[in-house]
Amino acid sequence: MSRIGKKPINVPSGVTLNIKDNVVSVSGPLGSLTHNIRPEITGVIENNVLSFSIRTESKDSKAFYGLTRALVQNMIDGVTKGFEKKLELEGVGYRVAQQGSNLVFKLGFSHDVNIVAPAGIKFEVEGNTKFTVKGFDKGLVGQVASNIRKLKKPEPYKGKGIKYVGEVIRRKAGKSATKGK
Repeated sequence: MSRIGKKPINVPSGVTLNIKDNVVSVSGPLGSLTHNIRPEITGVIENNVLSFSIRTESKDSKAFYGLTRALVQNMIDGVTKGFEKKLELEGVGYRVAQQGSNLVFKLGFSHDVNIVAPAGIKFEVEGNTKFTVKGFDKGLVGQVASNIRKLKKPEPYKGKGIKYVGEVIRRKAGKSATKGK
């Protein structure tokens, strides 16, 4: 049995949470999210405390028990506090600029790369090389940040590219390191 699934979720004030026909809907000050619960899992709200239980025992139901609780907790955190990913550009001539709600990258290509902000995502640019992806849906924030990072992944020789703030890039020695053997 999942230890995470057993933990109850306290619903903060200002957040409305409804469970109807295996669909959880959460709305708060930053937005609203919905999630379909597996039919093996049930949720009960009592006194602003949400708890989940397993309706039918199976190998899959035990696996989805903790996952469901974690996803709903992330939804509640998202509509109250929000999520963010910070990224930075490393390399000579690499720049990012904000045009309206979109980002424009100069990454050494023959053209600029424009990124349109999806619904529920905000971009903030700090200087020329640092920017932040913000939103209330944790999965969407991570996916947008990952898609931006894919534009120019950090390479292992000089470390040039787009990386998360605090990410460690494993460096390789160049071909001159093997000279003289």
